[in-house]
Amino acid sequence: MSGWTHPDLPHAGGQLDLRFEALGQVFADQLNARNETGAAFAAIRDGEILVDIHGGFVDRQRQTPWGPDTIASIYSVGKAVLSLLTAAAVSAGSLDYERAVADDWPEFGAGGKDSLTLAQVMSHQAGLCGFPTQMSPEDWLDWDLICRRLAQMTPLWEPGSANGYHPQTGGFIIGELIKKKTGKSVGGWLKDMRARDGLQIFCGMDADDLARASYMRKPPKAPDLGEMNDFKAAAFLKPWSAPTRVAVEDWVAAEIPASNMHADALSLAKLLQPFVNGGRWLDGRALIDAPVLEAAFRERIRGDDLVLPFNISWSAGLMRNTNKHYGPNVNAFGHAGFGGACVVVDPENRLTAAYVTNTMSPHLVGDPRAIALLDAFYENL
Repeated sequence: MSGWTHPDLPHAGGQLDLRFEALGQVFADQLNARNETGAAFAAIRDGEILVDIHGGFVDRQRQTPWGPDTIASIYSVGKAVLSLLTAAAVSAGSLDYERAVADDWPEFGAGGKDSLTLAQVMSHQAGLCGFPTQMSPEDWLDWDLICRRLAQMTPLWEPGSANGYHPQTGGFIIGELIKKKTGKSVGGWLKDMRARDGLQIFCGMDADDLARASYMRKPPKAPDLGEMNDFKAAAFLKPWSAPTRVAVEDWVAAEIPASNMHADALSLAKLLQPFVNGGRWLDGRALIDAPVLEAAFRERIRGDDLVLPFNISWSAGLMRNTNKHYGPNVNAFGHAGFGGACVVVDPENRLTAAYVTNTMSPHLVGDPRAIALLDAFYENL
């Protein structure tokens, strides 16, 4: 690794293995040619940090450079974080992918959900992709209220019969199980990891944390969801489908694990290392047993998604890379966040990678900026 700068990108820095100079050029070109405000990319292979670069600005006025401690909203990339935390809880014996959610949360069995398993929730088979009846967008900030509604809700399709992306709700179900069975919320676990491991990943932030977060430039248009149906409307298009029209300070202070985490790229790549390092952290500490790794990666369902306009193969919380949204290796896994953020988990090549940006695009999955960076990275492995 060596220090990295770029002559065409004054506000850039980080470290870059010399093999990946072409990737650095792609990164610089994107920040310049695509009018991005700021971004960061990191990659780790065999426990070695090969790429950790950042550039651009954190504010819309382009006055404050993006630094190594800048964090950005990662939206649904938080689902990959949930996947890792869940695998750790399963390995510890607190949770079980195959156990019914209602076994640990009895109220959740209402509405015909008594046999719905944790793995089915994590692979978007629950039929709870959104709330079809009117509510206030501010209700998303009330953890207990949302959990009560999900517990009482009747699925919109037969659980286990199809996959339909759950933008918000799955994070509450998984998070409630983690809290019930471990005594600690998702935000609490991440707080412990910040203190112990220095991983800068947040779910629920105070004013000081928010001061480190980058301004997020909204996308120029809405994402393409394909042919419309009631499931897509409930998930994305109702006025209450997301916590819109709430103060930023209130939104980031709440725990909404599937969509409001903030992080830097290197912390994400480090967090996901146990998935590709035999269940161990970079320092060798064990986190996930081998049988749990196999269960976490196993295909749970494959098919045309009822919400996203893709045919998707889901594992327990990660997309299997059948559409090559996560680099050229079809055997990899990953997750994207609305607007561009992306993580890659590639056990076959023993690597993790992450991209974060504060310039949102209309892409829910497969942002071309992330794909270009990943292609450049793999080309020089």
